[in-house]
Amino acid sequence: MEKFPASHNSTKKSGVVEGIVDKLSRAQGVVFVDYRGLTVTEDNALRAKCRESDVEYHVLKNTMIKRACDQLGIEGLDETLNGPTAVAFGYDDPISAARVMDEFTQTNKKIAIKSGVIGKEVMDVDKVKAVAALKSRENVVMSLIGVMKMPIRKLVMTVKMASEKDAE
Repeated sequence: MEKFPASHNSTKKSGVVEGIVDKLSRAQGVVFVDYRGLTVTEDNALRAKCRESDVEYHVLKNTMIKRACDQLGIEGLDETLNGPTAVAFGYDDPISAARVMDEFTQTNKKIAIKSGVIGKEVMDVDKVKAVAALKSRENVVMSLIGVMKMPIRKLVMTVKMASEKDAE
């Protein structure tokens, strides 16, 4: 078995930390989960759900996550970073990672949300679930467009009814 010098090990670890810093910096929403007890099949199903929602899911070492959070000034995760930890990174919006993890925990009790982060704000489990319940940006925009069209529809219907009444 080949032995590596101590410097190789620390270089490898710093590379892992840099990767986590990059992911945390780019992510709009992050969710930490305890995945203890998941079978390979269940883990594969979770990973597939993540891919469908453009969420990146990784099992990471707590010490590496802690180092990355320290570099970014994210505080308040000491309790979260105990025991097995997997991390879901949502890059497109702050809701996607929370929604995927919340939906999966509703059907599989082996996985549990520990906490989450949006920006540098650490969220407890209740806040993560509240974020998961929010409408996505696309849904909000579509609702807004629908509301904006409503007065125009009413005006068109009123004019149409008035013109039909005049025609009689």
